[in-house]
Amino acid sequence: MDLQAYQRRMYEYLGDRDPIGVLSQTAGVLAKIAADHPAAILKTRAYEEKWTPNEILGHLVDVELVTAARLRFIYCQDEPDIVGFDPDRWVARQRHNEREPAEWVELFRPLRECNLCLWNQLTPADLKRAGRHRERGLESLETMLRMEAGHDLCHIDQINRYVQVILLKSQ
Repeated sequence: MDLQAYQRRMYEYLGDRDPIGVLSQTAGVLAKIAADHPAAILKTRAYEEKWTPNEILGHLVDVELVTAARLRFIYCQDEPDIVGFDPDRWVARQRHNEREPAEWVELFRPLRECNLCLWNQLTPADLKRAGRHRERGLESLETMLRMEAGHDLCHIDQINRYVQVILLKSQ
C-alpha cells in the first residue's frame, strides 16, 4: 500500500471540514445507518472480496480502540513506537459479521466519546506531539486527527455505496 497516497486520500475526504466536528458526528451517522437498514442488508457482501457494511462498522470500533491507545501513548510519552495492525485479519479473526449492526454502534459510541474528551482538550502544541508509526514513520497527533476524521468519512461513504449495491442486487 502506498502510505502517502492513503494519507492524501483521507485528507481529501476531510477537505476543509473541522476534524473534531466530523468525529463528533460519526456515532450519530452510524446509528442512523443501523436504524435505517435491516441487519440482513448490512450483513450482505456487496462485492465478493470486500467487507460487508456490518464488518465496516466493526472495523470502525477496532480503529477507535487502536486510536485510543495511540492517542494516549503519543500525548503522554515522547515519540513512542506505534504498532500497525492488519484490519483484514482483525475483521476476519473477530468474526465481525456475526455481531449485530446496532451492537457495533453501541460499542463505538462510548469509545468515541472517550477519545473526543481527550481530542477536545489538546492544545495546538499538543497536536505537534508525534509517535513513530512502524509503517508510516513519524506521525503527529494533528496528522492522526485529520486522518481519523477522513477515515470516518471514507468508510461512511463506503457503507452507503455498498448498501446501494446490495439493495439493487436484491430487487
